[in-house]
Amino acid sequence: MKANDVYRKTMKFVWLKLALGGCAILFSIVFGMILLGIAALSKNDGMVGFFLMLWLGASAGGVGITQYYIGYLLKAGHIAVVTHFVKTGSLPEDQFAFGKQAVKEKFATAAAYFAVDRLVAGAVRQINGTLNIVGSFLEKVPGMESLVSFAKSFVNIALGNLDECCMAYTFYHAEQSSFKSAADGVVIYFQNWKSILKDALKTAVIAVTVSGVAWFFFMFGIFGVLGVLGVPGIMGLLVALVLTVMIMMIVKSSIMDSYTMVCMVCSYLRVAPTTEITFDLYDKLCRLSSKFKSLLQKAGEAGTR
Repeated sequence: MKANDVYRKTMKFVWLKLALGGCAILFSIVFGMILLGIAALSKNDGMVGFFLMLWLGASAGGVGITQYYIGYLLKAGHIAVVTHFVKTGSLPEDQFAFGKQAVKEKFATAAAYFAVDRLVAGAVRQINGTLNIVGSFLEKVPGMESLVSFAKSFVNIALGNLDECCMAYTFYHAEQSSFKSAADGVVIYFQNWKSILKDALKTAVIAVTVSGVAWFFFMFGIFGVLGVLGVPGIMGLLVALVLTVMIMMIVKSSIMDSYTMVCMVCSYLRVAPTTEITFDLYDKLCRLSSKFKSLLQKAGEAGTR
């Protein structure tokens, strides 16, 4: 099953993420207009800077809550539905209810999901840090700077979805401990890194291209609208920049990150079920990452290894 088809048929999660992000932006715009009105009525230039900082803080908080907490749980449900679709070839009738129930049955609480995901993400950062040390050494070789910089970005995108792949593997093997599945998932990922990273390259090119075009469109579009509304040049540019950053954060987390996640999970689940685990990789990854070692220890404490 093609990743594009899986993404298209599970777009309900993407629309909900966009709706939440849209609410955050609407709050930011309304709150900004209120503060602008108060500043205009007060006729105190000193208040403009204060209100601007207040607006920036409130806007960042609104986007952060919707995208990094509520959106985080939505992503977990999305992963559960994608995994079910890839595994069975069919979609649940109510995707949201299925995703919520799958996360609850597997992890019991949001805190339990966060605990497993943070361990996996921490292990990824540590392993990625080791790779970056090698890259930093190669950058000293004349003519290698650009190549290494691109390679680092490519590896970061691929490894950035490792936690989603491992979460998918925990849903795929619902019968065993989450820590066990996550640890196995990391090992399986690195055993199949060639095929998975090849798919990640295609996804990275699409994500970077679309993000670049969207950034240009939103930045100059918003700046043009503000100019028509009579907002001064420097102030208009600053507001346009802030709004563009907010919109792009939402577009990235809702559309691009979801697309990347689905592509990587589908690529991963094509090879994971048939992979025979090479157990010496556990020791090698433990030496590279204390977080992975902790994940493996928790799997042992659960009596699953």
